[in-house]
Amino acid sequence: MMPLLPLTSAPPTHGSGSDVLIKGVTLFLVFMAVLAMFGRLRFPGQKKLNSAKCPSCGRYRIGKGPCSCGKGK
Repeated sequence: MMPLLPLTSAPPTHGSGSDVLIKGVTLFLVFMAVLAMFGRLRFPGQKKLNSAKCPSCGRYRIGKGPCSCGKGK
């Protein structure tokens, strides 16, 4: 009778497949959170830019005068 050969030549590991999957998902979520934090830091003056738009037509107002459409303040 022939001896059975092992399916893999690597030594058995202590972690299961679900442990590796959980670690991968956790690292992905941490990476996405870090990207979100850098995305918020990239545009620090975004609120000021949004307030410079005309409320009626949506164009950017340059200076302190009224919008050229005549409807916005």
